[in-house]
Amino acid sequence: MKALVYHGPGKKSWEEKPKPGINKPTDAIVKILKTTIFGTDLHIMKGDLPDVTEGRIIGHEGVGIVEETGTAVSNFKKGEHVIISCITSCGKCEFCKKGMYSHCEDGGWILGNLIDGCQAEYVRIPYADNSLYHIPAGADEEALVMLSDILPTGFECGVLNGQVKPGDTLAIIGAGPIGMAALLTSQFYTPAEIIVIDTDENRLAVAKTFGATHTINNTDGKAEEAVMKITNGKGVDVAIEAVGVSATFELCEAIIGAGGHIANIGVHGKSVTLHMETLWSRNITITTRLVDTITTPMLFKTVQSKKLEPKKLITHHFKLDQIVEAYETFGNAAKEKALKVILTNE
Repeated sequence: MKALVYHGPGKKSWEEKPKPGINKPTDAIVKILKTTIFGTDLHIMKGDLPDVTEGRIIGHEGVGIVEETGTAVSNFKKGEHVIISCITSCGKCEFCKKGMYSHCEDGGWILGNLIDGCQAEYVRIPYADNSLYHIPAGADEEALVMLSDILPTGFECGVLNGQVKPGDTLAIIGAGPIGMAALLTSQFYTPAEIIVIDTDENRLAVAKTFGATHTINNTDGKAEEAVMKITNGKGVDVAIEAVGVSATFELCEAIIGAGGHIANIGVHGKSVTLHMETLWSRNITITTRLVDTITTPMLFKTVQSKKLEPKKLITHHFKLDQIVEAYETFGNAAKEKALKVILTNE
């Protein structure tokens, strides 16, 4: 089969690799129909995640057709269409029993990280019964790709951890795909104001169409001043960090109001400064999280009922064998006006 292979920071290639086989009775082999590129994949390409070794097939999102199942797989059969969860869960360990699938003792985020992933023609899915979801006939499979990772990540790590409530003033720093997912799902809780901050004017314009009440272009570095003007100097109730760099996390610290919640989503490859000299007395809660995908079934229902329309995030389409070109487009999002790309294996 063909797959995208990581060969160290800044190096990747679309090349021939052995087709995966069943390793354990709980495995399934899935033929990829549609996949995408996640911001974390760009972090991998920069060398920010040293656990990803050279020779790894990356990618952790997609929908496909079950090709083969191990003898212990009971929920899925050959030929069924499925969503692949970015998180692998055994369903039996201590962490899985707590609903913390991201820390599964034999799983978690391993696809495209510690084992070969989804940016390939075929992928092996461990613990298939707990790590795949059925797709009903006639469903929009492009939209359902967003349920692999981006929607549950934005919702769980941002909206739920941030404890967004009706009437809140919410700031989302970063209008990339994950920030947009947080923007879309935050509206389940009817915040009074949603402020989206970025340096990309196109993404800010899109955020307006997705429900942002205010947008701030921080190219001039004056976002803090603009937020304080909007909030009459009080700061925001919730600040969601959706980029993964020091400057955006520190902006969250600067704009958070007393009693507020800072919810970090971004993947940080370098340290950030925690300004305890200003935060120590302000009743601030700071949360971090790796997505557990416990909300995927609920989000699936909202997508199926069209209460949530993640397909709006898709801006570009490629064939799977055009993935190197797709990375160039996704990596130059401002120039290409890219949010999510869909790669189709035909």
